[in-house]
Order: sequence, then C-alpha cells, then structure tokens
Amino acid sequence: MSKKTKNEHDDAEAPAHPVAKMGRKEYEREMRRLHGELVAMQEWVKRTGAKICIVFEGRDTAGKGGTIKRITERVSPRVFRVVALPTPTEREKSQMYVQRYVQHFPAAGEVVIFDRSWYNRAGVERVMGFCTEEQTLKFLELVPQFERAMADAGIILLKYWLEVSPEEQTRRLESRIDDPRKVWKLSDMDLKSYSRWYDYSRARDAMFLASDTAWGPWFIADTNDKKRGRLNIITHLLGRVPYEPLVPPDVTLPKRQKPGGYREPDLPVQHIPTPY
Repeated sequence: MSKKTKNEHDDAEAPAHPVAKMGRKEYEREMRRLHGELVAMQEWVKRTGAKICIVFEGRDTAGKGGTIKRITERVSPRVFRVVALPTPTEREKSQMYVQRYVQHFPAAGEVVIFDRSWYNRAGVERVMGFCTEEQTLKFLELVPQFERAMADAGIILLKYWLEVSPEEQTRRLESRIDDPRKVWKLSDMDLKSYSRWYDYSRARDAMFLASDTAWGPWFIADTNDKKRGRLNIITHLLGRVPYEPLVPPDVTLPKRQKPGGYREPDLPVQHIPTPY
C-alpha cells in the first residue's frame, strides 16, 4: 500500500482458516436487520443532502452485481442509483477519460453505486490491451487528485475490491455454462480474462499502490462465501457513513371512505390467466 501501512486500514484481516459457509436463515435474518439500517442511512442522506459514491471493483464472478442488488433492493431508486456503463461510444472515446463517469456523480441527497468504474483503465483495459501502457500510467498518476477533488466537493467516496480464490472463480464460471439463469453472465470477455489471473493480480497491485489514499482508501472484501461477503460489505459501508438511527413514525391509518353507492361494474376487460 502506498500512503498508509497495511495495519492502518480499518478493514479486518482475512481469517487464518476457512469459515463454514453461512446458512440461509441466519443470512436472511442479518440481511433484514441491515436493510433496516440502509433505510435509516437513506433517510439521513435525504435529510442532510449528503453525497455518497460507492465503487465496486474486483475479480470476475466475485459477486459485485449480487452485492449491489442486496444493497438496493429495499431502498428507493430515487436515492440509490446504480451506474453500470456499457462499452464507450466513439464519441466517448474521444472525450477526457473520466468525463463519462463524472456526469453520473451524486448530487445532494443521492447515493450512486458504480458497478465497475473509472478503474477500468487500471484493470480490464490494461490487461486486455484496450489502452496503452502510457495511458494507464497517466491515469494512475492523476486519479488521486481526481478523487481528492471529489472529497473537496463533499462526496463520501467508498471503494471496494471484491476478491475470490482461483478455485472459487473456476467453480462459479463453470456453474454458468449450463444454467439458463446465468448464461447471460458468461461473456467472451470473461473467458478471455479467465486465463490471465496473474496479469489481473499485477494490475490490481499497481492500482492499490497508486490510488490507496487517505481520502480514497481501498477496502478489500473476501467474497468466497457470497453471503458473508455481502453482509460484511454492507456492515462496513454503514460504518463509514455518519447516519443517525431512524425513529419509527407514529402512523395511524385514516378511516376509508364509505362506498356511497359504488358497485363494481361489469366491464369488458381482460384478466390474466391464473395457472398458479
């Protein structure tokens, strides 16, 4: 790590021995509790006008999409916005590199989650040859200042790297081959990237060295167990945002109006079939 020693990071050390995979009931119980805390954070963000930007990077199959889905499934899409940009257009390729990302940054009262981010230049683009080595080095030189400008603008920046073992990555990719629910997740790029494990490791290490700063630190999450990984990430996220506990409102439903002679009409509308 560059600006800080490893011990100065507030993320926990990886366990010395593998931990048993978490059961579904325990997982859902903890997730329900954390969802309540995310709602409390949401209301604090709306009330205070906070601006939060969360970046998810990591190995292929590390669980970025699933983690983002669990973060956002119980909160408002008007507050929590997910950005997953496609391949840049010819026009975007001619722009300043970070330009296509800046336009998605949070305004007051928003949480923006990047499912991959400007760090594509330090990872996928570098390893797969989509940019020159000079472009990568220039990006790594400038990105700390870019993120310092974000912090100076009042944006809370959280950067997560999701890590899995080579064996677990292989298992997850193989599970996608014959599963019709997952086949869309298996792209040609995934297959090309699969053989370049150590190229990605070197690119990751260089990225950490250049961009792990006091105002934009990297946090590494072990996601070999997806359930534990998601819970750990959400818990850490909540701990980095100074939100306040949500006070439940005292709500009483009003009385519903009387029918006043209304009767259901016999209209020529179609109902969907009910096979279940």
